[in-house]
Amino acid sequence: MAAKRDYYEVLGISKSADASAIKKAYRKLAKKYHPDTNPGDADAEKKFKEVTEAYNVLSDPEKKKLYDQFGHAAFDQTSGAYGGAGGAYSGGPFSGGTYRQTYGGPGGGYTEYHFEGGNMDDMFNDIFGDIFNHGGTGKRQSSGFGGFSGSGFSGKNYGGNSGFYGGFGQDSFRSKGSDLNAEVTVGFDEAAFGCDKVIRIQSPDGKGGTQSLKVHIPAGIDTGKSIRLKGKGNPGVNGGENGDLFLKVKVAEKPGFERKGMDVYTTVSVPFTTAVFGGEAVVNTLYGNVLCKIREGTQSGTKIRLRGKGIVSMKDPQVHGDQYVTVQIDVPRNLSAEAKQKLREFEAVSAGRARTA
Repeated sequence: MAAKRDYYEVLGISKSADASAIKKAYRKLAKKYHPDTNPGDADAEKKFKEVTEAYNVLSDPEKKKLYDQFGHAAFDQTSGAYGGAGGAYSGGPFSGGTYRQTYGGPGGGYTEYHFEGGNMDDMFNDIFGDIFNHGGTGKRQSSGFGGFSGSGFSGKNYGGNSGFYGGFGQDSFRSKGSDLNAEVTVGFDEAAFGCDKVIRIQSPDGKGGTQSLKVHIPAGIDTGKSIRLKGKGNPGVNGGENGDLFLKVKVAEKPGFERKGMDVYTTVSVPFTTAVFGGEAVVNTLYGNVLCKIREGTQSGTKIRLRGKGIVSMKDPQVHGDQYVTVQIDVPRNLSAEAKQKLREFEAVSAGRARTA
C-alpha cells in the first residue's frame, strides 16, 4: 500500500496555517475535485477523498495537535494513539454532529465517514453551494439527519471498501434552473404608457423550437431596464424550480421627441411676428396637442416648461416628468417687395431708436 501523503502537502498549506487558511484551501480543492463536477474521473475522485481526509484532521484542533505530534500513526488503529482500537472520535469539521471513522483492517486507512445528527447546511452551502446551484440557491431533499438523507451523505458510493462513502450525490438535491436573457424593443409611446406585447423566443428545452410569450410592458420603463419573467428560464434539476427569463428593454426613438429619464424634450417653431408681438403656438405632447402662450419678444432658444407632460414614474403612477419645449423662430423667405419695404422701415426705426437711446 502506498504511503499516505502529508496532510499539509495535500492541502498545499504550511504547518503554520490557521483555521481560515485550512478551510480556504480545502474549499478550493473540494470544488475542483468533487465527483459531481468530474463524473467518471477516478483520479479526481481519489484526490477528493484525499483532501477531505486531510481537512477532517487539520480542521479539528485536537486531531491536528495529535497529527503534528505523531503523524498518520496518531490515527492508526494499531497505535492506540487516538480513540483506541475502534478509531472513533467526536467532533469533525461539521459542527453539531458526531464524526466516526471506521477502519477496514490492519494497515490503517479508512472506509467510511458518517456524520450523525447536527445541522451541516451552513458548511455545505459555504463549500459546495456553487457546485450544484451555479451561483443560485438550491433546495435539498431531507430525511431528518441534519438536512441530509440517511446517515450523513446520500447518493453514490465513492471508493468501495477503502474510499469515501456517501458523497454529495446530485440525485439528492433539487436546484433551480439557470436564468435566460433576451432583448425586446418597444415603441416610444409603448414605453411611456405601458402595453402588452407578444414575443417569440427560442425554447429553453434545447429542441430548437420557439415559444410565444405575452409580456406586460410597465408604463415608464426606459432603455436598459429589465423585465423578469419568473419560471421562463431553463428547467430545474431533480424537480427544482425553473430559472427566470430576463428581458432587457430597448425603447425606440420617436421623431421630434427626446427622452431624458422622466422628462421629454421637443421644439416648436413660431413665426417671426409671433415672437415679436407675442401670441400662441400649438405644441405636440404625448397626451395630445396643447396651446402655449408665447410672450412678446421671445428669443430663439427660449424654453417653455409644461408641467406633468413627461413620462410617468414606474414607482408612483401619480408622479410625472415634465416636457421642455424649445422655441425656434421661423425666418421669413420669399418676401414680397412690399413686405421687404416694411422690414426696411422697421430696421430704420429700430436703428434710430438705438442711436437716441
